[in-house]
Amino acid sequence: MFISEYFIVFPEGDVQEISGRLSIGEMVDVNGRPAALPLPTHKMIVFRVARIKTNEYKGSSETLHYLEQRLLRGGWATMIEALNVSKLFGDIKAVDNISAVIQDGSVFGLIGTNGAGKSTFIRMLCGVLKPDRGEILIDGKPVYERTELKKDIFYISDEQHFFENGTPLEMKRFYQTVYPGFDDARYLELMGMFGLDDKRKINTFSKGMKKQLSVILGISSNAKYLLCDETFDGLDPVMRQAVKSLFIQGMEERNLTPVIASHNLRELEDICDHVGLLHRGGILFSKDLEEMKLNIHRMQCVFQEESDAERLKGLLNVVKEEKRGSLYTLTIRGSKEEIEQTIRERMPLFYELLPLSLEEIFISETEVAGYDIKSLIL
Repeated sequence: MFISEYFIVFPEGDVQEISGRLSIGEMVDVNGRPAALPLPTHKMIVFRVARIKTNEYKGSSETLHYLEQRLLRGGWATMIEALNVSKLFGDIKAVDNISAVIQDGSVFGLIGTNGAGKSTFIRMLCGVLKPDRGEILIDGKPVYERTELKKDIFYISDEQHFFENGTPLEMKRFYQTVYPGFDDARYLELMGMFGLDDKRKINTFSKGMKKQLSVILGISSNAKYLLCDETFDGLDPVMRQAVKSLFIQGMEERNLTPVIASHNLRELEDICDHVGLLHRGGILFSKDLEEMKLNIHRMQCVFQEESDAERLKGLLNVVKEEKRGSLYTLTIRGSKEEIEQTIRERMPLFYELLPLSLEEIFISETEVAGYDIKSLIL
């Protein structure tokens, strides 16, 4: 593919023109770069260059190809992307070839048992750990060792880390130096709401109080991405709902994007938009929650003849079946409208579509893939 006008999008975000007839991905000498120009993507091809003489871009050729294709399709909405990410600790494969997309303004849930790779994956997302293979991109830019991106990320670890003998007030002053948009008024409001004393030594706080403080600092930082590792663990039910409400409020007011890792599926059911299931370092599946709910249903029905039930099952995508007396309970994949139309045509004596919980949906999805989710996370 050739074109007379080319642009390179550099990691720092500016856009430069390259003159001449060049092919996408060709090595280019950009010493003495021309002035930055606007980006009319409707008539220009935009691409990144993997290796250039000024060493501006250090990503892999695999990532380069991905970036080129994304840009050719019209660029990015802001988001976090994991591209074939793996991480080893000695002989232990903590994360194994994970790819995921986390859209801005949504809640992404990572579900898995202890040792599934959740914490390692979260640390790579926020740039604490470098992947051994693959890359993590924040808004299209590699996150590792990119300090200008870190102001948009706040990481709440499972193990709380504070200054020794420090107070919440001292932690607030520290984070104000890291996050330019730290909201002091919001911090004071939330400290009062949770009933925490910002002059008290943090080492006298309970586990739940430390979690509350971490959430308060994270919300007050005004970071775009809030990465939470088992944040609800140690919080009582009232505080869990309060934290979820803060996340939702942040999403509505400033497009906050929480990423929440948890071993407890039930904790995330009422807040997540998208859920990924991790097991032994790999991702079993990653799906939009609403899409999952719209495409799998439970139906109870009674038929006059046994043969009518058998014919119906042959017309539907039944993933699970139970029978008690004359009552069938079927878990069916497909749209609600298509399922109901097919059922009505068979004229059952009785039928009713029932809602499925997130736990039941996950059980159905993983059983089809050959896994027992109860042994994985419940």
